[in-house]
Amino acid sequence: MSDRSAAFHALHRPGQPVLLPNAWDHASGAALAAAGHPAVGTTSLGVAAAGGRPDGVAATAEETFRLAELLVRLPVLVTVDVEAGFSDDPSAVAGYAAELAALGVVGINLEDGRADGSLADPALVVAKIEAVRAGAPRLFVNARTDAWWLGLPDPLERALPRVRAYRRAGADGVFVPGVDDPATVRLLADAVDAPLNVLARPGGPPLAALGRLGVARVSTGSLLFRAALAAAVRTADAVRAGVDPDPALPSYADVQRMTATGQRP
Repeated sequence: MSDRSAAFHALHRPGQPVLLPNAWDHASGAALAAAGHPAVGTTSLGVAAAGGRPDGVAATAEETFRLAELLVRLPVLVTVDVEAGFSDDPSAVAGYAAELAALGVVGINLEDGRADGSLADPALVVAKIEAVRAGAPRLFVNARTDAWWLGLPDPLERALPRVRAYRRAGADGVFVPGVDDPATVRLLADAVDAPLNVLARPGGPPLAALGRLGVARVSTGSLLFRAALAAAVRTADAVRAGVDPDPALPSYADVQRMTATGQRP
């Protein structure tokens, strides 16, 4: 295992979760790196929306790869959201993952949610994980199940056998977005022999509370991208209303310097 891969694995400590903020372009990744975050992920919604494409329909493989090429130049560990692998061919998924690993990417998210609102056949997801494990053994494979995210009935009964199967197939961690009930989070953390990743949600348990439940990683998902959109609109509205924008905004020179170096201005 490379030093960077080992460092990324070491960030996943149940009880002391790493906050993984998610970038959608080089500037957002540079800002997060400059702020001192040791690792940055990508958000598939942010990448898709920024490119005028829908999320979750395997339409952004090229955009995602180009973003990874940019982010790995920053002084930060990078993990990439590859949706469902941008293919239902396990060998193609493994090939794409291997290309990311060759860039210096240390991890991927691989999900089982489908664009029609259903969950993929778990055997197919297992085959993808096994193929990635064989083709890119250094990558941290974070296997995601969307039982809660898609609002399906009986999500725990659907999710638990899946994440256990994904772990047996070689997943390094499991990601269960949408779950924030403390008792359920604790059950999942105790029931799966792998670092548990959950999503930061407004109104949900804070980072420290999730740590006490056994969580090892908390991702922001599309939250930062959506917050940036809201802030842009608020700023435009303030200028239209004759109100000074937030004086704490980075300057033009700050952004130039941060983007060039990845350091805090």
